[in-house]
Amino acid sequence: QVQLVESGGELVQAGGSLRLSCAASGRGFRSYAMAWFRQAPGKEREFVSVISARDSDTYYSDSAKGRFTISRDNGKNTVHLQMNSMRPEDTGVYYCAATRSWRSVSPTRYDYWGQGTQVTVSS
Repeated sequence: QVQLVESGGELVQAGGSLRLSCAASGRGFRSYAMAWFRQAPGKEREFVSVISARDSDTYYSDSAKGRFTISRDNGKNTVHLQMNSMRPEDTGVYYCAATRSWRSVSPTRYDYWGQGTQVTVSS
């Protein structure tokens, strides 16, 4: 079982940058692909990015491509999401999640979730 705790969310102006972190504990972190999702008020949870378990292959939503970068440190059991050129539509609660299914964009394929961290982008 894997426990996930996100941090780094805050209020930022449009055009600014933010770095989210996800700390994992428990067994098997290195065998899970790790992803970030987000959820805006009144909307469904949305896929943002995923990174593979071992070779750090990455995949992004169209909205995140070119602006966000996902990375992981298997030695420290952490995952990060660097967000640049942020927009008001990036506002939401950002969740870290773990899956054994590589490159899945569906939340139903993810086994473990963190509690989320709030990101607000002001215009």
